[in-house]
Amino acid sequence: MLISRIIDFLKKYELEDKVIVVGFSGGYDSMCLLDILSEIKNLPEYDDLKVIAAHFNHNWRGEEALREQEVCRLFASSKGFEFFTKLASGDVKKDENSARQARYEFFEECVENFDADAVFTAHNRDDNAETVLYRAVKGTGLVGLKGISEKRECFYRPLLKTSRAEIMKYCEKHNLTPNQDSSNNNIKYCRNYIRLNIMPALEKINPSVKDALNTLSEIAVSDDSIIEEYLSTIRGKVFNDNKDLIPYEYKKLSKPVKMRFLHEYIQILELDYDYKKIKEIYNFIEQNIDKRNGSTISLTSARWLYVDEKTIEEIPKRKQTSDKPAFAPIQIVKEGSYSVGGKTLVLKEYVDKDLFIFPDSTANFVYVDLSEIKLPLTVRTRQDGDVINPFGMTGTMKLKKYFNSKGVNRHNRDNIILLTQDNNVLWAAGVGLSNKIGVTKTPTHVIELL
Repeated sequence: MLISRIIDFLKKYELEDKVIVVGFSGGYDSMCLLDILSEIKNLPEYDDLKVIAAHFNHNWRGEEALREQEVCRLFASSKGFEFFTKLASGDVKKDENSARQARYEFFEECVENFDADAVFTAHNRDDNAETVLYRAVKGTGLVGLKGISEKRECFYRPLLKTSRAEIMKYCEKHNLTPNQDSSNNNIKYCRNYIRLNIMPALEKINPSVKDALNTLSEIAVSDDSIIEEYLSTIRGKVFNDNKDLIPYEYKKLSKPVKMRFLHEYIQILELDYDYKKIKEIYNFIEQNIDKRNGSTISLTSARWLYVDEKTIEEIPKRKQTSDKPAFAPIQIVKEGSYSVGGKTLVLKEYVDKDLFIFPDSTANFVYVDLSEIKLPLTVRTRQDGDVINPFGMTGTMKLKKYFNSKGVNRHNRDNIILLTQDNNVLWAAGVGLSNKIGVTKTPTHVIELL
């Protein structure tokens, strides 16, 4: 029964002759899956199927974990499968989310190393029921109630329709001796608490509660597909190429659709979330989306969301300190090309006298008049005391005030490339030009940032 189910799964996703990495902890689920794949591999029509057993040692349980790793190695070897393992860095936090992230990074590394087509994880029907319950308690909405997906990118779950009882029965029948991870009994971990305490209590109310939760998952998937038909027609307008939200389009949406897309955005950022957090972000965006100079809200200790009238985007930290420039200052001593912060600044003489048209001074290509300016000039990022005499205006203003007037995001200001003479900013790339080099008649030079 189980073997035919896995064969049907391979056929469904056309994986019969592919390279498959199996996440192999050595527990009941993954040992059952690997044993079934070994049986299938022995069938003549599946001779081209290649399986790698990938074991990630979380480095939590010392000698016990090393013994389990050796059990995995010996079992994989006995089945003729290649075995690959890795010991987690001691920097990985000992919590469920950090462990999961490190584990999936390991699987992605395996895909690269073995040029694999798929990663099989051994999540089962009981796991899905527990996930649905966990997400319901966390308040993650309809998307969360969909539970564990059978396929996500390169990750596949061939046992997702199989109960834990079926898996244990298979292991017993085939005389398998899986690892017994002692941490699975530690109820300080939410998943263990749900499995060991909450689910048995719910079964007193409904002995078929796991089936009910899986049915709820199936209903959520169906209902979500209906919603998705509508969302797919507008998603491309609301998210940009970087998967950040576009304020102008976002503002047009109703609150329920905004909340739905915020839910998606949190998932894109791969952050832990609940309805309370999504609502907090929603309220923050509503308060700041019409402001020229935006604000930030904390997503995690090291990640922030920035919002203003032009931008809704994640940033790695609230601000960059001005005493840590993005690149070392560069002296411009003559015409030519200069490497600047991963880009190339080109200063060249303007020769096409009859073709000059006043350009947009906020572009990364600008015509300038250097007839009254003596080289060298300096290319750098901003520093205390910088001023600018904006093109077309009289008098000078502090660069900070100028950036405010131009609506430049605060978290981007330290990365803007400046052409300067002492504390006078002559050109802020992508922002604007100073009167000191602005063209009133004919340019002498062209500056381009590539």
